[in-house]
Amino acid sequence: MTDIVPTEAVLLFDCELDAPQPKVWRALSIPALREQWLPSADLVDAEGTPIEPGQAIRYRMRESAPPFRESHVTIRLSPGRQGGTHIRIVHELAKLRAARTPAANANLTARLRAA
Repeated sequence: MTDIVPTEAVLLFDCELDAPQPKVWRALSIPALREQWLPSADLVDAEGTPIEPGQAIRYRMRESAPPFRESHVTIRLSPGRQGGTHIRIVHELAKLRAARTPAANANLTARLRAA
């Protein structure tokens, strides 16, 4: 069996909901309601980060098994075609490893200097 390596690190989902946008926003932004469909155990931080209040929110997720990759889920709401709510979910991998900052001491051997 071989591992499949995705060519892109983004999943995109679009759907229409019959519920009005304010009701969907409450289900996304109130932790007690969000817990019913997105458990806190899957999130780095149980509180989402509102990008545009009432319209977009972002959650950080982390895998529960090694290599513990982190990802971001951004949920955007807009008016639906038939009066409901259009929801777009973008799930993307976070950068795997940030660039390393060089050590302040340059990892050189310690030397004493005469004054």
